[in-house]
Amino acid sequence: MKVLKGIFRRGVWIAWCVVLFASALCHLEASEAAQGNRLEEFTLTIDATHLQPPTWWYVPGVTPIIWSSDPYSTEAFRTTEPRELTLKPGHYRFGTFTFDFPFVVNQKGTLEYASSLDQCVEGRGTTRLTVRCSQTQPYGRTPDYR
Repeated sequence: MKVLKGIFRRGVWIAWCVVLFASALCHLEASEAAQGNRLEEFTLTIDATHLQPPTWWYVPGVTPIIWSSDPYSTEAFRTTEPRELTLKPGHYRFGTFTFDFPFVVNQKGTLEYASSLDQCVEGRGTTRLTVRCSQTQPYGRTPDYR
């Protein structure tokens, strides 16, 4: 009888060890998978203070939209001051009522955008996006950019 109790206790101990090991292994795999899917967030500055007259701007899905609100009571960002945004690496779009363009936050947390925007936008390779143009073609004056 003592032999059976010893085997039973040893069997329970072994079973508990197997359960704990399997649980730890699953937790480790889940933790590694979560870290692989988690993207680091970066703080970037959007500076549209050069736009005249002042207006509102947005980054769809990140900031309050400008299209469906009363502009004087909206929480949308004004071009009168630079603003910081916390963004994950990915594709985004900056927009005002008259000018918009795509930009990318890369894995290093710096900005990328088309070189055709160089006359209107500064900040490639940095964490500060400076917007200098307020209109796109076609309009009656000489274009701000090419």
